[in-house]
Amino acid sequence: MEFLVFLSEQWLLVGLLLILAYLLLLSERVKAGKPASAQEATNLINSANARVVDLRDQDDFRAGHIVDSVHIPHSELAKRLNELATPKDKPIILVDKMGQHTGAAGRLLKREGFEVRRLQGGISEWVNQKLPLVKN
Repeated sequence: MEFLVFLSEQWLLVGLLLILAYLLLLSERVKAGKPASAQEATNLINSANARVVDLRDQDDFRAGHIVDSVHIPHSELAKRLNELATPKDKPIILVDKMGQHTGAAGRLLKREGFEVRRLQGGISEWVNQKLPLVKN
């Protein structure tokens, strides 16, 4: 009850706090690379020669991955940045299972000067959209 009284008396401070929290979340989202839907990713691959980097483990990658994607597990990305010989002005699309690792990887790649996009929903969303996968 006291909490509700505090909220009603300090509505301006509470509103400001909520706005700042929202802006912080937006800022962090942009630092990790702009999200891309499966359709946007397909367009980037076809029209902008975007490179797909798959961050999943070896077994998941072998079970099915996007055509011509580069496999660099999330835990090895910092050590294997040199493998991304793509010009830094061409987009890199980060893919994982459901989008959980692309934020940290995106921040790392953006610091290195890459143009980064993150596949929304990861490979799960790609499969839900009935888009093709290559299986090894």
